[in-house]
Amino acid sequence: MGIEVPIVNAPMGGTAGAELAAAVSAAGGLGMIGMGSSATAAVLRRELAGPITRPFGIGLVQWVVDAEPELLDVALAARPTLLSVSFGADYGWVERAHAEGISAAAQVADVESGVRAQDAGVDVVVARGAEGGGHGEPRLGTLPLLTELLDRLTVPVLAAGGITSGRGLAAVLAAGAAGAWLGTVFTACAEALTAPDARAALLAAPSTATTTTREFDIAAGYRWPATIPERVLTDPAGDPTPVNAGQGVGMVTAAQPAAAVIERLCSRAEQLLTRWGG
Repeated sequence: MGIEVPIVNAPMGGTAGAELAAAVSAAGGLGMIGMGSSATAAVLRRELAGPITRPFGIGLVQWVVDAEPELLDVALAARPTLLSVSFGADYGWVERAHAEGISAAAQVADVESGVRAQDAGVDVVVARGAEGGGHGEPRLGTLPLLTELLDRLTVPVLAAGGITSGRGLAAVLAAGAAGAWLGTVFTACAEALTAPDARAALLAAPSTATTTTREFDIAAGYRWPATIPERVLTDPAGDPTPVNAGQGVGMVTAAQPAAAVIERLCSRAEQLLTRWGG
């Protein structure tokens, strides 16, 4: 896919816009533009007009695409390197992506879903563990999910959920992952669309200060299935807040540029993998 480091930024709706995607791709990873719960074709067009000059990807949500099919049309017309449509069982979009020369990815929460995705022609499966921030089925932790998928699938598998350090990156690579799909570690970056108060909360939070909830989706009228809550930060009283974060948030302590985050993660992972490899 034209990338130099095994890092893909998760396509976080409301956080991963064109600027973050461009910065991640410029640093050697694959930058993803995320279209979340409130996505529209007009919003995607606006982000696609941003400063992206290297390979990039687009991430969509299945139920949002079902409500606004033009989102998929706009995404395909942009010819991204990778298209992800997740949180659904309809893989009809894969054939359309392949017809445009676009690789397909999907996030899965269990092994059976991973097998179905591979059988449907998906090129890259994302093992999205329960530790991950934002929406996902909290069925298995990242490591048990990843290792079982690696034993069952033949397509590349990316690890997602709770990976916010070079040690975490090294661990999933050592297990056999083709790379890491990282969200929380990029949310505090200057290039992210994160609001200042949310960024401050992320930088101050310990890793224990997250929970899963449907509270904010229900309040906003979003049509997320009951089986797919979102992992968010909690406030000092333990109540949910509308700030998405994974269980690795305690290691996100500085608002660095995306390139600095990638350099930090990769240099530490390389040190560890070299040491472990003798």
